[in-house]
Amino acid sequence: MTMVHEEQTTMAVAREDLLNEVERLKTDGYRLVQIGCTDIGGAYEINYSFDKGYQFRNLRLTVGPDEEVTSISGVYWGAFVYENEVHDLFGIPVTGINIDFKGTFIRTATKYPFSVTRRGGDDPCQNA
Repeated sequence: MTMVHEEQTTMAVAREDLLNEVERLKTDGYRLVQIGCTDIGGAYEINYSFDKGYQFRNLRLTVGPDEEVTSISGVYWGAFVYENEVHDLFGIPVTGINIDFKGTFIRTATKYPFSVTRRGGDDPCQNA
C-alpha cells in the first residue's frame, strides 16, 4: 500500500483578520475540518483546519487568557460545536456563536479544566 503525504500550510492570523481569512477559504471552496486549542504556557493557540481536494490549510490564532475570539459559525455553521468546546474546556470567550450553550455543552467536574488561569477556580461546572 502506498501512502500519500499531503502538504499542509499553516498561516498565523490576527484576531481582527480571522473572519476575513475564513470567508476567503469558504469562497475558495474549502470545508472546515476541525478547530483545536492548545495551552502554550500562559496563552492559547487555536488552530482552524480546512480542506479542499486534500489540500489542507490551517489558520493559527494565538490569544491571551482574557482575549475574546469571534465565532466563525456565521461562515461555517457547524463551527458552533468546536467553539462551545473551546469555551467549556479552556474558558476562552467566543462571541457570536450561532448556538451558544453558555458553558453547558461539555460536562466536566472542574469548570474550564484546561484553562491557563483557572478562571472558574476549582468549583464544579454549573452543569455538573
